[in-house]
Amino acid sequence: MDISCKTAELFASYRSDVQAELKKIINRSPLPVRNILRYHMGWQDESGYYCQRKCGKFIRSTLCFLSCQAVGGDATQISPIAAALELVHNFSLIHDDIQDGSEKRHGRPTVWRLWGQSQAINAGDLMFALAYLALVKLKENSIRDDEIIHSVRLLSEACQELCEGQNLDIEYEDRLDITVEGYLNMIRKKTAALIAASTSLGAYLGEGDDKVPYFHQFGEALGTAYQIRDDILGIWGTKESTGKSVGDDIRQRKKTLPVVYALRNSNSEDKVRLEKFYSQRSIQGEDISTVAGILVGSGARDYAQNLAEQYYRQALERLEASGVESVRQTPLKEVAYFLVERDY
Repeated sequence: MDISCKTAELFASYRSDVQAELKKIINRSPLPVRNILRYHMGWQDESGYYCQRKCGKFIRSTLCFLSCQAVGGDATQISPIAAALELVHNFSLIHDDIQDGSEKRHGRPTVWRLWGQSQAINAGDLMFALAYLALVKLKENSIRDDEIIHSVRLLSEACQELCEGQNLDIEYEDRLDITVEGYLNMIRKKTAALIAASTSLGAYLGEGDDKVPYFHQFGEALGTAYQIRDDILGIWGTKESTGKSVGDDIRQRKKTLPVVYALRNSNSEDKVRLEKFYSQRSIQGEDISTVAGILVGSGARDYAQNLAEQYYRQALERLEASGVESVRQTPLKEVAYFLVERDY
């Protein structure tokens, strides 16, 4: 069995536990907004009928569980925090779809497309509130009050960074002067902060207090590598693997890392062409292939992949520095490799 199959099975094994916890939390929320949340999670269709659709990889909750186990903790005690991480992530997706004007997610109409922007904002807000109610449930699993309070702080700080990152992402939409450093700072906040919270919370609640800084650094570096890989797949991934149309990110004029790099490192002629394309309302037809060709010609694809691998190695260095690898076997390395080399 190759590593991708093994890792997929690992994700699936934890997903069922988190799904069960999420359903307990969401199914207690008020109607009719509960149905909107259930739709977003892939548990029912827009008419309210049961279905089981794709609803993400559950990366953050899985990393939380594995980090807890890696320091010798009992992962069965922390299902509420794993659920809270997924609720925060999904809250951000609902709002992100509104802000990006995205009409589909996982091949289905987005929440705002079906219920309107106002109801989608309301549903996202409820998802965020439920995340903190999930944290309170840690008390039922014999987690101490001071540990719950500290967990609230860690998650809140990650949410603050997430919002800062989203602010930068929106600001960058109409700019062509973004630096690679500026872009990396944005994704460190928008994507990597919540992944870092996932690994550090897992280690903290697993009673690995002295290892929390290492696990935070591990998660931050891994989250950065993960987003860069996402950027690569958004341009060069296949529809069969990603479920998205080829060149979707180009069509939507997303200024992901390859584009940011090419805008600053292409030859003068290609730079002018790129700036023209990314000044339009959208990029369509053969222009998508033209842009992709310019990106490859600038070395952007190779640069992005090399940088993702650099952050991956940095993540492993921080994990090894924590000392857990010498004491206990952990599949965190395999998961990290999968997240950086995946094709979906």
